[in-house]
Amino acid sequence: MPALHFQLSGTDVGSKARAGKITTDHGEISTPVFMPVGTAGSVKALTQQQLKAIHSQIILGNTYHLYLRPGLEVIEQAGGLHKFNGWDRPILTDSGGYQVFSLAGTRKISEEGVTFQSHIDGSKHLFTPEFVVDIQRSIGADIIMAFDECPPYPSEYAYAEKSMHLTHRWLDRCFARFNSTDNKYGYAQNLFPIVQGSAFPNLRVNSCQFVSSKNASGNAIGGLSVGEPDELMYEMCGLCCDHLPIEKPRYLMGVGTPWNILECIALGIDMFDCVMPTRNGRNAMLFTSKGVINIDNKKWEKDFSPLDDGIDCETSNYYSKAYLRHLVKSKEITGLTIASIHNLAFYLHLATEARKHILQGDFLTWKNLQVELLKTRL
Repeated sequence: MPALHFQLSGTDVGSKARAGKITTDHGEISTPVFMPVGTAGSVKALTQQQLKAIHSQIILGNTYHLYLRPGLEVIEQAGGLHKFNGWDRPILTDSGGYQVFSLAGTRKISEEGVTFQSHIDGSKHLFTPEFVVDIQRSIGADIIMAFDECPPYPSEYAYAEKSMHLTHRWLDRCFARFNSTDNKYGYAQNLFPIVQGSAFPNLRVNSCQFVSSKNASGNAIGGLSVGEPDELMYEMCGLCCDHLPIEKPRYLMGVGTPWNILECIALGIDMFDCVMPTRNGRNAMLFTSKGVINIDNKKWEKDFSPLDDGIDCETSNYYSKAYLRHLVKSKEITGLTIASIHNLAFYLHLATEARKHILQGDFLTWKNLQVELLKTRL
């Protein structure tokens, strides 16, 4: 069996949705899967025990942030990120490409890599494809991402094409480094390449073909959810799924709302991550099985019903809307934790339900009903 093994368990009758299982050295992951984002080695406001209680299968870390703080020396002495943060299940690390993309005013892109200034102290650093692989070897994630350039939306065709070819050349260098180095902690790591090409169909197909030729353990789709309309995101996502290998997991990076996730599952995506559930939770927005709630609104002041009794989450079933509103209005830290736990639990519940309906063969019908319901503003 290869370092990462993906097995399809079933497909939907009316869509391209699929259910599968990813096996890594740190455990199995049932797909479709939502992966909580733990940028600095921690999902904001939550402990690892709380993540396990809501059935998180895998979490993310970020190369850029972990490199800057606490730094590679600390992580290596701890024995890798799993030992450092106490998470004994699979971890995926983003390459830092998106973070570098977001530092548009303080970074410079060249063939060699990207020179940027730290957001912490302004110090200058150079990320090359080789160094990004080295950093992720030190972090020790089960799935590591290739270094890419994420073009903004909208982009001119000439820029998007040039950026895509640069990403492809960097990908060759990432694989060369990956194949010439070993994991530092005695278990397998897996390098996923990233499809780019902005919103141009021929570039997306070109990039899918190049990425597929690498025969990696899995493939990612990047450069979406960067400001383009949802329908355009779905078009590019569906096109990529049609041109990526069926037998490998497909990871759509940085997406999105609950309805975005359901639509993209229908197109053939297996893996998702997004900061939205925790970030929006910290800003009083709750995603629930009945629709979207702004818990800050006065209408919830005397609503003593549970946050959401439609999902399997002790926190969501236990605390009332009135109590969470009180915590939010009082700026109590506990409110941030409860809201974050609830939103993540809802996203994880949604992925679990999607898998169930895929295996039952009625996903498309269920999805269409859910999308309209989830968009409801309560």
